[in-house]
Amino acid sequence: MRQSILPVLTVVLIILGIWYLAAAWMNATWTLQQAERAEQTLTTVEVLQDTMQQDRPKLPAPHQVAVELWETTAEKKITSKRSLVYHGWITLSATLLGFAIGTGLGILLAVGIVHNRAMDMSVMPWAIASQTIPILAIAPMIIVVLNSVGVTGLLPKAFISAYLSFFPVVVGMVKGLRSPAPMQLDLMRTYSASQSQVFWNLRLPASVPFLFTSLKVGIAASLVGAIVGELPTGAVAGLGARLLAGSYYGQTIQIWSALIAAAVLAASLVGIVSLLERLTLHKMGMRT
Repeated sequence: MRQSILPVLTVVLIILGIWYLAAAWMNATWTLQQAERAEQTLTTVEVLQDTMQQDRPKLPAPHQVAVELWETTAEKKITSKRSLVYHGWITLSATLLGFAIGTGLGILLAVGIVHNRAMDMSVMPWAIASQTIPILAIAPMIIVVLNSVGVTGLLPKAFISAYLSFFPVVVGMVKGLRSPAPMQLDLMRTYSASQSQVFWNLRLPASVPFLFTSLKVGIAASLVGAIVGELPTGAVAGLGARLLAGSYYGQTIQIWSALIAAAVLAASLVGIVSLLERLTLHKMGMRT
């Protein structure tokens, strides 16, 4: 346990040290400018102290972000519009819905691609081409089109999440469904197995490890899609809304706290998928 924790703590301490140095360097300019205007001379210690406690720093110090996170999670009611838990739940709802849509669509497309050569030749290139379009460019178009037909609220953000999450699932699932060796497929044919029996008894079980690997990528991409979907709508709730509000009013501490909250949420979602992967593979006898 100690050997596994020590490298992680070392990396965390290095990151915090670099972060503090960067905050002191980036915030010192404003401190020195203010001192020059007031015709004051500050010592190095005084400059460093000021860079660590500015209200609107260029780069907030780690402890400032930690305080903001504590105040907006533990000290706020979860129904409060200033609570990160409230905003996180709004974003999480769109993320999970989009992830479900993207995963379902990705699995269906993968099955069709593996079993139909026409789909393999036509759908797969389009799926790849769709990912070359920047999400920041297509998100406003999706929202405008859906709003024009009366679809508002959670669904537009969910569709953007699905757009980002379905591609990893398609690629991973196709790879997984095609992973059985030719010898295994020949053995199924000698048993006179139908195509559906080959799918359910060989291809699908073989694809499970590939699917979970894709799901871990897809759930993180889905969260990004939900946050991006909140930006062009001028949303008043969600982590994207917190980022927008912070940028409008120059509240860099609020921006960084929302970013850290999004990172923690993404890590938690990936961790849950990883746990489900271990349980599923263990039950299937693929992992001890």
